[in-house]
Amino acid sequence: MVFGADWFIMVPLLVLLPELTGSGVWGALVLAVDNGILALLLPYAGTVADRLDRKRILIASNLVALAAIVLLLGVRSPGTAWLALLAVGTVAVAKAFYSPAASAALPNVVDPADLAGANAIAGSAWGTMSIVGASLGGVLTAAVGPYACFWVALVGLAVAAGLTLLIRRPMQQPRDHDLPVPNPWAALGEALRYIGQRPRVLALVTVKSAVGLGNGVLTVFPLLATLYGAGPIGTGLLFAVRGAGALVGPLLMRRVLQHRSWLFPGLALSMSLYGLGYLGVSVAQWFPLVLLLVFVAHFAGGSNWVMSNFALQAEVPDRLRGRVFATDMMLATVAIAFSQLVVAGVVDHVDQRVVLAGCGLTTLLYALGWWVATRRLDPSDDQDPRPVHPATPPA
Repeated sequence: MVFGADWFIMVPLLVLLPELTGSGVWGALVLAVDNGILALLLPYAGTVADRLDRKRILIASNLVALAAIVLLLGVRSPGTAWLALLAVGTVAVAKAFYSPAASAALPNVVDPADLAGANAIAGSAWGTMSIVGASLGGVLTAAVGPYACFWVALVGLAVAAGLTLLIRRPMQQPRDHDLPVPNPWAALGEALRYIGQRPRVLALVTVKSAVGLGNGVLTVFPLLATLYGAGPIGTGLLFAVRGAGALVGPLLMRRVLQHRSWLFPGLALSMSLYGLGYLGVSVAQWFPLVLLLVFVAHFAGGSNWVMSNFALQAEVPDRLRGRVFATDMMLATVAIAFSQLVVAGVVDHVDQRVVLAGCGLTTLLYALGWWVATRRLDPSDDQDPRPVHPATPPA
């Protein structure tokens, strides 16, 4: 629910901040702060997910995000725009702890035979929340203003914390909770050594960065909607079709998850399709076609995310899973933050279509390089000297 609330507030913010300040830079800074803080905290958050009760981490993350969104009610003028950065940064702290804990917990709360389906549903649930959050955020912003969206997000986060309390299965295998939480950089070093010894795992934790390096396109969404005269509703629609792609992609790619030999070609194709989608957006002249191309790009991006998550869950043991997923997320969010900071620096000076084309081309070139580097790896052959598949989760 942290991610659903995130986009429910983000669309109103990306509309509100340019209106208050007269600049597109604030929207880009909000996105960059979001992902930059995620990248900084994930090494520590992954360690915590491997040491502490994951259920408590999820509940606490929802409550911290709730408290942060209260700050957005005070963003009323150019002089208070900084509150948006503080609030989004605090929500990013909550997400940093929520994401590796949730990803690491999933194999423990579903049966092994259901893990592929659970990943597809989890990816689609994110897409669903993005659709609901973005589309309703755009509509409510146009109808009653952004502050109503912030109130709805507060209620949603409170409900999410309550629903997490109802989960009865343990979210991790038994371990010694008396062990101290190690230095986060030492824990990151352990995860990096583990990843570096396993070429397939290394390939999987670098795959999300392709979409991340193209993620600066999100900053352009409000400007693109204005270019077509669609306003806040158009911004909401752009984010909504982004979520729709992320919803449909994992569901249709579920079959690929059952055939490991398809995994690496499928990942390379998904990255390439994302880049091609935004290259298409940069030259499209009709807003419905823009919406369709954004859907296609994020159909590919959602598929990329779910396929790599599922493969990592099968490769990595429970005791390391939180840290490996934190490293995976850290690399992706560093790529996202870099992309958004670059876009922040040029968005007021370069045509939006050039920015979109640059982001799409960057992802496409990364995809080609990744495919060249990994094409000889066999995802169906276990090359590792030690067993790395997670044990059967407790009933």
